[in-house]
Amino acid sequence: MHSLLRPLIRPVTYTRVLHLLIGTIPFGMWLFVMDEHLYVPFALMALAGLVPAARLAEGLQARLLLTRYGYRDPASGITVAPSRTWADRGRTALWLEARMVLGLLTGYLTVNLLGLAVDLVRGTVGGPGRISLIGLPGGSGLPEALALLPVALVAVSWVGIGALAALLGRRLLGPSAQERLTALEERTEQLLERNRIARELHDSIGHALTVAVVQASAARAAGSPEFTERALTAIEETGRAALEDLERVLRVLRESGTPPGPRPSLADTSRLLESARASGAEVDMEVTGPVGQVPGPVSREGYRILQEALTNVLRHAGPVPTRVRIAVTGETLELEVASPLREPPRPGRGSGLRGIRERAALLGGVAITGPQDGEWQVRVGLPLSGPV
Repeated sequence: MHSLLRPLIRPVTYTRVLHLLIGTIPFGMWLFVMDEHLYVPFALMALAGLVPAARLAEGLQARLLLTRYGYRDPASGITVAPSRTWADRGRTALWLEARMVLGLLTGYLTVNLLGLAVDLVRGTVGGPGRISLIGLPGGSGLPEALALLPVALVAVSWVGIGALAALLGRRLLGPSAQERLTALEERTEQLLERNRIARELHDSIGHALTVAVVQASAARAAGSPEFTERALTAIEETGRAALEDLERVLRVLRESGTPPGPRPSLADTSRLLESARASGAEVDMEVTGPVGQVPGPVSREGYRILQEALTNVLRHAGPVPTRVRIAVTGETLELEVASPLREPPRPGRGSGLRGIRERAALLGGVAITGPQDGEWQVRVGLPLSGPV
């Protein structure tokens, strides 16, 4: 019983009725002035629906009065934006027509059913002095107790017609297929950006922490004030670079008006090598081709790939001789990092190698990682033109 009465205690039931009755004002004004050619208000409302701003206005009203979510909540399924296509305009015009028809139906049933209730009480059903246009078999001889039935039917009609109006509102004022596709693309872009930021933090902060751990362990083992001084300097420089990356990423997350600082590229590779060498690793780098002409996105991702590869070397093999090769051949950037394989590889749970492969794949390249000829090798090829 409570579930049957629940719609009657919801405010949205009555705001829906109000919304529909407001939609009949143009018809009522025309009827009051002209009293003929009743099709004219429908034609005028259809023309009004072709105005792009009409969809915005109707969307705001529908969200506020037809749904329980409020006009700020997109969960209502109703778009609050001007019409962008003729299909949107057509659906808006159809909604205005449907709103007027449902409003007239609501008004007719409300007035005549309540009038019927009064007629039953007064005994004037179908006779002189009646209020309602609705007649019943038996006329004025019907018992007064039946007056409760039309009142109940009014409530049922309000709930039913209001629910129908909400359904039509979502269908006709909801997002079009193009708007859904645009929203999906924006959501995808947001997720990709979050993943990119996560990789940036993983590579930058992970590299800094790895260098700090390796340097601290080496300084403790060396027991030399000079080596300790060099280790602290390396930790300081690496930490400062990581803080710069962190601040840049946080500016992006805060969505402030300040543009993010420049991301490191292959031109900053010397910073990576100095950090690795300061940790005790013997790094031999070979550069061939016009690296300075590598496009920005490819150069920045290449830097992160080298950073993650060197971090893995320091983390898993320690300060060992490492070979780094950067080559621009034709339309491809080739990166290679190789270090001695001290122990059989074990499947790990880290995301470093996965991040390298993901970065390469996003640029349309390929990454090969694994043991070969007694070395652990990371070989990456990136097209300079980006993904095909």
